[in-house]
Amino acid sequence: MDLQLTSEQEMIRQVAREFADKELLPTAAHFDELQEFPTALWKKLGEMGMMGLLIPEEWGGAGVDTVSYVLALEEIARGNPALSTAMSVNNSLTCYGIWKFGTTEQKRKYLIPLAQGQKLGGYCLTEAESGSDAAKMRATATLQGDKYLLNGSKMFITSGISGHIYLAFAVTDKTKGSNGISCFIVEKSFPGFKVGKKLDKLGMRASDTTEIIFENCEVPVENLLGNEGEGFKLALQLLDGGRIGIATQALGIAQAAYEFALQYANERQQFGHKIYDFQAIQFMVADMATRIEAARLLVHKAASQRDQGKSVGLEASMAKLFASETAMKVTTDAVQIYGGYGYIKEYPVERYFRDAKVTEIYEGTSQIQRLVIARNLLKSLAGTH
Repeated sequence: MDLQLTSEQEMIRQVAREFADKELLPTAAHFDELQEFPTALWKKLGEMGMMGLLIPEEWGGAGVDTVSYVLALEEIARGNPALSTAMSVNNSLTCYGIWKFGTTEQKRKYLIPLAQGQKLGGYCLTEAESGSDAAKMRATATLQGDKYLLNGSKMFITSGISGHIYLAFAVTDKTKGSNGISCFIVEKSFPGFKVGKKLDKLGMRASDTTEIIFENCEVPVENLLGNEGEGFKLALQLLDGGRIGIATQALGIAQAAYEFALQYANERQQFGHKIYDFQAIQFMVADMATRIEAARLLVHKAASQRDQGKSVGLEASMAKLFASETAMKVTTDAVQIYGGYGYIKEYPVERYFRDAKVTEIYEGTSQIQRLVIARNLLKSLAGTH
């Protein structure tokens, strides 16, 4: 893997960094306090081409590689992690899913406005009784004439209120287990689509997360994504890219907390010295920086391999596992460095600490990532004999 970034990749990172510094960092606490999605900032991201980075230009996207995508996403997450959640889901799951598996008509109708930031996408997989075990979902889709009727509910859906277009998974054949699950492109305006309760979360509070309810939701037959029965395989493929996105988000959170902690340690004085002069603080900062750099290398390796067309199941899980646990460790230590001030909302590390936790949970918990990693290692062992 070439560790040297191209001039285009550097430019994309710099544009995202400047936007984060100017527009996101100064306003993130405000939107977190109000639990309000920053609609105007999302629209600006769309105008910048950040909502369809991986999508070819012919379909409204920027047409850049995955490395460029993670460089931009890290900077947006550094500025406002909640906004980066919507950016990640829209790019990695909704847009990429329609581009990879959609028909020409589906791409024309849905992908272009999603990639251009005119519409915001969501991903409806998880249910109240089927989180990690997604194959046990209960939502159903029944074909009646020229439409499917979706029934059931989905839980923990990003952009449930602010979104417009969703990839929704439902069982079309109960006799086939995971091979009986299909995927649909669902508009919020479809009859029978209802937004349920908005969830009051620990972190990422500016990203609206809701329950989605389908009550005989009418989905035109042409909105089936891929073929019937391919939904679960489609979901797993998309989650590989999604996990790279969440790993990147965790990386941005960790980077921000580290930067704030480093600055604070160099300004705060105790016992006649800057607290950075104390070895205990120096060791914490050194560990922060080292873990962040290791996480970044894992993220970039996964992104690079995806650009080469290689399978990234193992690499994506490794990146998400390490980066999310790094984010939790770094933000915890950042709060510790701030001391009592780190525990109050006036200072930013408290918010990054709350935001970091969910990166160990969504799009596959850390425990699920370890299972995926272990299974991949066993497969590689079998391949050597």
